Amino acid sequence: MLTVATWNINGVKARIDVLTRWLEESAPDVVCLQEIKSQDETFPAEAVERLGYNVATHGQKGFNGVALLSKRPLEDVAVRLPGDEADEHARWIEATISTDTGAVRVVSLYLPNGNPVERSPEPSGKFGYKLGWMDRMLTRAEALLATDEPIVLAGDYNVIPLPADARHPDRWTEDALFQPESRARHRALVNLGYADAQRAVDRSDGIYTFWDYQAGAWQKNNGIRIDHVMLSPVAADRLSGVVVEKHVRGWAKPSDHVPVVLTLDV
Repeated sequence: MLTVATWNINGVKARIDVLTRWLEESAPDVVCLQEIKSQDETFPAEAVERLGYNVATHGQKGFNGVALLSKRPLEDVAVRLPGDEADEHARWIEATISTDTGAVRVVSLYLPNGNPVERSPEPSGKFGYKLGWMDRMLTRAEALLATDEPIVLAGDYNVIPLPADARHPDRWTEDALFQPESRARHRALVNLGYADAQRAVDRSDGIYTFWDYQAGAWQKNNGIRIDHVMLSPVAADRLSGVVVEKHVRGWAKPSDHVPVVLTLDV
C-alpha cells in the first residue's frame, strides 16, 4: 500500500507547525505540497526530515513553489514544466518512488489561478498564461503515459471541473477557475486517460477542498473542489480509496486548502 497526499499549504514557513502536526497524525507515504512560498534553501526541511521524510523542493521567493516529501527515496527528480524556457514560475516537480512491487511517478503541480479573465479577442494576460500552462501540462501528461508506469498528477489545479464541485457555482461564472476554456483543458486530461481519483470513488455533491478565509466561507461550508489527484490508467487500477481530510481546516492558523489523501495498492 502507498498513501499519496496533496496539499496547498499556503506558506510552509508560516504553517510548519500545522504541517508537522498533520504529518504526525496522517503519516502519508508521499506528500505533494503546493504554494510553499519558500526558496529551496529556506524550506524548513529539518522539521520534516525529523519525521522520516525525504524532501525535494522547487521553490520561489514569496509565492508559488512546490515540494515532494517521501518516506522512500525520491529518484530522478525533475523540476519545471517543459515547453517554455522563459517561464520561471516554480509550479512543477516530479520524481519516481520505488516500492516493493514497482515504481510510481508522482508529480506535484500548482496550476496558475488565471484571474482576471481577459479576452481581446483571444485569452491574454494571466488567463492566457493559465491556458498555455495547461496546454503544456497536457503535453507532459501524455508523454508520461508512454512510460507505462503508474502516474500520479496531484496538486492545486485551480479548476472547478463541474457545478457539483462548488457550493454556489453561480458565484464563480466570471472566475478563471470555472471558465469553459479551463474546464475544457481539464476534460482533455481525462480524455487522455487520466482518472479523477476523488470522483472514481465518490460522485456525491458537497466534496470541497478549499474555503476562502473571507466572509465566513468555512463556517458556511461555501467551498469548492480544486485540489485534484489525476491517475493514469495503470495507477487508477490500483486505487483503493480517497479521503479529504476536511477537519484540518478547523485547526489554528490553517491553510485555506485541506489535504487529499489516496491509497494505492502497490
